[in-house]
Amino acid sequence: MTCTDRRTFIAALASLPILAHSAPLFAVSPDLPYHTRPIGRAGALPLVGMGTARSYQDPQAPEDWAPLRATIARFAELGGKVIDTAPSYGRAEEVIGQLIEELGVRDRLFLATKVGADSPEEGRAQIADSFRKLRTGYIDLIAVHNLRDSANQLAYLRELKQAGRIGAIGVTTSFDPQYSDFEALIRREPIDAIQVDYALDNRNAGERILPLAQDLGLAPMINLPFGRGRLFEATRGKPLPAWAAEIGADSWAQVFLKYIVSHPSRPIAIPGMAQTRYVDDNLAAARGPLPDAAMRQRMERFIDAL
Repeated sequence: MTCTDRRTFIAALASLPILAHSAPLFAVSPDLPYHTRPIGRAGALPLVGMGTARSYQDPQAPEDWAPLRATIARFAELGGKVIDTAPSYGRAEEVIGQLIEELGVRDRLFLATKVGADSPEEGRAQIADSFRKLRTGYIDLIAVHNLRDSANQLAYLRELKQAGRIGAIGVTTSFDPQYSDFEALIRREPIDAIQVDYALDNRNAGERILPLAQDLGLAPMINLPFGRGRLFEATRGKPLPAWAAEIGADSWAQVFLKYIVSHPSRPIAIPGMAQTRYVDDNLAAARGPLPDAAMRQRMERFIDAL
């Protein structure tokens, strides 16, 4: 059955209950609510957001901008909230800011960016640029990127939060060698959120960082949710396993994302999205049944055997 056939088929089944271990179905109703969590002062954020590395870094011609504009519009239309970017993603902040302003959807979104600087002066200048490029007077979350100059940058971020310029502060990493320092920092610093690399084939953070974040009451966000593309390479040309229907997954992307967001810490995954079809596909992973502990182990065994 093709993806189109599945979505046609599900229209006739949308009224049926869908449980983690019910009879196999191929998708979940788009009318089901998103699984959500708050970050800082914001509530009810769907557990799948949007990352902007690479695809948004330097669009040039109108044909480069058009799919990005359509993607942001579709994301907002479907109730997506979290858009994550960074000064190190080329022109991504500028591109996101322009598109959001043109579409008039700023008040419907949760904007997250980062500061990656090596001195207080450099950090302040970079953050000022982020406000300007994103075309907003309020940023929902700013995180220290990969622990750079953490003490100085967090001190200034706390000033901004106290002044009502930002809603939440955090720290990020995407490298296992930083985990020990990362753990020590989030234990001692008063922050709201973290961002870390985690995927079905990259599970170290799920054993170390995410449980600690849960214990500390921190909201996790997940970068590299598809394992730097390795998961799609491993499953290329392979049909979905029968158990994918039990968790309402209609694509490999949904399988990978449902694994992430079903972690007990309730993280928000931020896969890159630069086409509307990816918006529809990825956001669907935040709806319907999620894997329980037994299913998560089954998914791990499956991917490890490929």
